[in-house]
Amino acid sequence: MTIDLRAVMEATWPAASTRAEGAWLIREGQGGGQRVMATSPLSGWSEEDLPQAEAAMQALGQPLIFVIYPEDQALDAALAARGYGVVDPVVGYAARIEDLALEPPEHMATFPHWPPMAIAETLWEEGGIGPARLAVMARAKGAKTAILGRVNDRASGVAYVALHEGVAMLHALEVTPSQRRQGSAHNILRAAVRWAQDNGASAFSLVVTEANAGARQLYASLGLGVVGQYHYRRK
Repeated sequence: MTIDLRAVMEATWPAASTRAEGAWLIREGQGGGQRVMATSPLSGWSEEDLPQAEAAMQALGQPLIFVIYPEDQALDAALAARGYGVVDPVVGYAARIEDLALEPPEHMATFPHWPPMAIAETLWEEGGIGPARLAVMARAKGAKTAILGRVNDRASGVAYVALHEGVAMLHALEVTPSQRRQGSAHNILRAAVRWAQDNGASAFSLVVTEANAGARQLYASLGLGVVGQYHYRRK
């Protein structure tokens, strides 16, 4: 299937601010991660414009980082020549809701809710998702939810899901180490799909680092297919 992966990510995991700076789209991340601070090319850029992008990122106190999609091969090569290295190749997965024939999780196994409960925030913090990333979730507009998972009568994991123009996207899936490999991630994903369906989504999506083989295997087993990819170039 075809979805606008970039548009869904921009809406469901938004930067604190964005602005056009010459031939570049500059994002202000405020600590929310690479996705919300990476610069993108606009039409008509040239290698002579790269210092302008670098100066804009430096003025925000951010690392020099660009997001590169398959159509950005020329920029990829230009950045490589300037000493930028590849960081975190990412794969996007998606499926139509009707093609995800997933049984709902068992009663009491998951709890969709918003705003996030304290235990959800604690689980995220333990996984390295702190206040700056919670702020990203808070500023997303439209339908959204946190999904708390439970295994062995205790909180086991959490994820955030948001909706943009009929496409739900899952972010920030974390399972506490002591509760892994016990079905918590699977339960959270099933609950996320059910929430998306209940909120009118026609498609479900997520992104994951290429190196995360375990997660990619899980997503493929549930019927999600690869719909896009990108990586970062960082100085």
